[in-house]
Amino acid sequence: PVLLADFEAGVFAAAHAGWRGALGGIIEATVDAMQSLDAKPERIRAAVGPCISRAAYEVGEEFKSSFTAKAAEYADFFHAGPNAGKPHFDLPRFVLHRLASKGVMQAQSSSPCTFENESKFFSYRRTQKRGEADYGRQISAIVLL
Repeated sequence: PVLLADFEAGVFAAAHAGWRGALGGIIEATVDAMQSLDAKPERIRAAVGPCISRAAYEVGEEFKSSFTAKAAEYADFFHAGPNAGKPHFDLPRFVLHRLASKGVMQAQSSSPCTFENESKFFSYRRTQKRGEADYGRQISAIVLL
């Protein structure tokens, strides 16, 4: 989840930016929608919520290729992992990059890894690796005090 807020304009948004959404432009579309309601990127604050970490996000070369085909610079978000050098993807850093590309500079990701923190978070990837049923969801919210 990515939560965004321009408190001055009173404009708030929530987006799901998994790899498909982040690569497909959900961040940019969300910021554009906020701007249509008078939000300004320089005033928007964003928080990247819990998601899989780079250490746990092992992917294949075809996954990496789908990113680098869009922009060669996206190779910077992949690092060789310990398992025969298979790439690992840094989703939180990629989302922060996409936010910055839209002028949202007040953004942070201090989220724990959903894959590694089983007692706190559901992880679809973890259930698939274990052959378990897909049960569990998460929710994020923006609260005004």
